[in-house]
Amino acid sequence: MYSFHPSPEQQEMMEKASTFMEEFVYPNERYIVPHRGLPEEILKPLQQRAKEMGLWAAHMPKEAGGAGLGLVSLALLSEITGRSPAGPYVFGCMAPDAGNAEILWHAGTEEQKQRYLYPLVNGDIRSCFAMTEPEISGSDPKLLRATAVLDGDEWVINAHKWFTTGAVGSSFSIVVAKTDPSAPPHRQFSLFIVEHDNPGFEIVRELPVIGDHFTGGHCEVRYTNCRIPKENLLGPQGMGLELAQLRLKTGRITHAMRWIGIAQRSLDLMISYSLKRETRGKRLADYQTIQNFIADSAVEIEAFRLMTLKAAWMMDNGYEAKKEVSAIKFFGAKVLHDVIDRAIQVHGALGVTGDIPLEGFYREARTARIYDGPDEVHRMVVARSIIKEFEQNEGKHVDVPQA
Repeated sequence: MYSFHPSPEQQEMMEKASTFMEEFVYPNERYIVPHRGLPEEILKPLQQRAKEMGLWAAHMPKEAGGAGLGLVSLALLSEITGRSPAGPYVFGCMAPDAGNAEILWHAGTEEQKQRYLYPLVNGDIRSCFAMTEPEISGSDPKLLRATAVLDGDEWVINAHKWFTTGAVGSSFSIVVAKTDPSAPPHRQFSLFIVEHDNPGFEIVRELPVIGDHFTGGHCEVRYTNCRIPKENLLGPQGMGLELAQLRLKTGRITHAMRWIGIAQRSLDLMISYSLKRETRGKRLADYQTIQNFIADSAVEIEAFRLMTLKAAWMMDNGYEAKKEVSAIKFFGAKVLHDVIDRAIQVHGALGVTGDIPLEGFYREARTARIYDGPDEVHRMVVARSIIKEFEQNEGKHVDVPQA
């Protein structure tokens, strides 16, 4: 069964990461450039320190250049590194690179790993993932219109994508495109690696979106008669959607734990400010409303944390955890928003300024209800799973009245 106490190794890891964040990451947040991240001259030395501590690319196995942590340890670390928008970059585990590295590790050829995976994991290059399209609903990937046609020894890709995160300055993209319209819907799509010096690749624009923190922005891109070698097919033909889900499931765990880190930091700021700010002769912390804010936030964060660690434990132990992952996705997005919102309220006008990180957290938090699947889709997944389980066990545990 899952233990609620971190192992000595996990505790040491968490303490090392926390100290590193306090000493090196938080003080450098003021140098973050919107949509570009930390300048290289600040980021690279911090990344080297993370590598020396053995906490670099914790999501990847050691053979691939990572720290080789299981999902529970990764989740515990992600909560700490996620307390700052710079943290995941400093520790080499930021989306979309983290998910792309997982796909390359599981499905890439040895040549693809040498050319793309190892430089990506080492932080020498960045990448992006091109799936979402402006013309169709992002929650149903079977509607994607991008095509890839084999012409001799080359694939010819034509696609219009957007919200391709990190495209500016990246070296390559992993593209989802339809390769066999006659196959069953879930087997029609494949993945391809496209280098960005290809003349058929174009960044149309960087989308002006809410929030500042993703390096490389969120971009609209086009692949126009984009020719790539036949060998740039990533994984088996027709397995594109399944491989895309591979990156999303682990990504939702780490996203969730980063959100917990942001929520916990927001709560800490709320408590700290309420203890020193006075009004009408009393500290804010002495007012019941503020105490309710603190209590509600603490309980919600703890519930979110335990749900996420349970899902991580299940996946480490071979369970699918589809219902549990969907549950933390929509529940966590709400907790994230509500805690930050309360923290801003306690800070008053200061909370909406750039002098403290809460307003930036708040803007980023709104998108959590949309990316990696909107809340409504994840609620549907959870509900359908619960209904199916109930139907399979009907009469075993519940006495259902007959009409």
